[in-house]
Amino acid sequence: MKREIRVGICGCGVIGEGLVKVLLEHSDVIRARAGASVRLAAVADKDPARLDIVRALAPSVALLDDAFELAKRDDVDIVVELIGGVDVAERLVQTALEAHKHVVTANKALLAERGAALFDLAADNGCDLYFEAAVAGAIPVIRVIRESLASDHIRSVRGIINGTSNYILSSMANEGAAFADALRAAQAAGFAEADPTLDITGGDAGHKLALIAGLAFGARVLPSDFLTEGIEQVDPRDIQYARNFGYVIRPLAVAERLENGALDLRVHPALVPKSDPLAHVDGALNAVAIQGEMVGPSFLSGLGAGAGPTATSVAGDVIDIAKNTLAGAPVRRWHLPSEGEQQLQAAGDLSSRYYLRFSVRDESGVLASLSGKLSDSGISIEVMVQDRDAGDGGTATIAILTHHAREGEVRASLNAIDDTHLTTAPTHLIRIVE
Repeated sequence: MKREIRVGICGCGVIGEGLVKVLLEHSDVIRARAGASVRLAAVADKDPARLDIVRALAPSVALLDDAFELAKRDDVDIVVELIGGVDVAERLVQTALEAHKHVVTANKALLAERGAALFDLAADNGCDLYFEAAVAGAIPVIRVIRESLASDHIRSVRGIINGTSNYILSSMANEGAAFADALRAAQAAGFAEADPTLDITGGDAGHKLALIAGLAFGARVLPSDFLTEGIEQVDPRDIQYARNFGYVIRPLAVAERLENGALDLRVHPALVPKSDPLAHVDGALNAVAIQGEMVGPSFLSGLGAGAGPTATSVAGDVIDIAKNTLAGAPVRRWHLPSEGEQQLQAAGDLSSRYYLRFSVRDESGVLASLSGKLSDSGISIEVMVQDRDAGDGGTATIAILTHHAREGEVRASLNAIDDTHLTTAPTHLIRIVE
């Protein structure tokens, strides 16, 4: 029986270096839990400086500048893909699988966009393809869905799955910072990349939600198939109005099976009641709330990014594959069998309550005209507040919470209002999730 599992790491940036340290420094506990020695056999990176770091930590490890060469080595059983991106990473994973290597990746963009074919290729070659670290870092969302809740029908998954966005919104709420200042603080603290586009536009969370939808509902969807909105338009005024109304703004990802069988998938900032556990997930933390038919609610929270949490999650996948290999366990098929075409709810069909912020001229009759136009569109107002803006600009801000309404009708009404003389800037909409 094989008593040693050999690991090769492709890409030795922050996460890769963290994984090297986990495999070396925690070798005893990994051996005990895997049932065999898990040895770091090779590391590939184009940057000689990164390889020098590995050389200092583990002089006996093979060092290469070609990840594709590593993926085909006879002395590697598990290839860990940490190079990032999509096209090159896809070819690398294909190369490893075709060489009958098991693969672990933290690359959510790769799996969200190309995962279906890669999962099939893994199964065809008798290999495992694991990706726990691709969603919410050290929070075991994938394991809970695939194992703990395997016998249950999952009704919904709601969560904060991008720590950068949550850190920014938390800074705006706790310190009164403007968006740009909060972003700079996140970058200085190491919670945001130099180019934060994927994080602040919702793209990163969209990749993760596509993976969650596949596991929880058997849906093979792309991020482009569902609504994805970022946090760039959230203003300190929105933070304050939300607080006054009894809410907190959080960057949410939502996946829900509706009563008509359709899937509601969306990523956007949302007003969350202060009583909701997600409202108390602050800073760079991630959290996921899962609702099952039989088990009811489950809640997971923890660090969703960073070298330590992500490397630990990757190492957990390595241990799982090692145990499977020793036991001769069959290869997992990750996506549930799809029952025909998955129907996704159109964004315009969403029924929700809404927070609306209008910038208007501070004149008599504007408030009545605005509420009248909303009423004419069938949009019922629950709460309305008007505040005169500072300065001599003659403008005011009106903040409204609506009762439930169909999003298509709300959008049409707002577009019509913004086309009139009533507003001085585009109206801002944030959905309420309860």
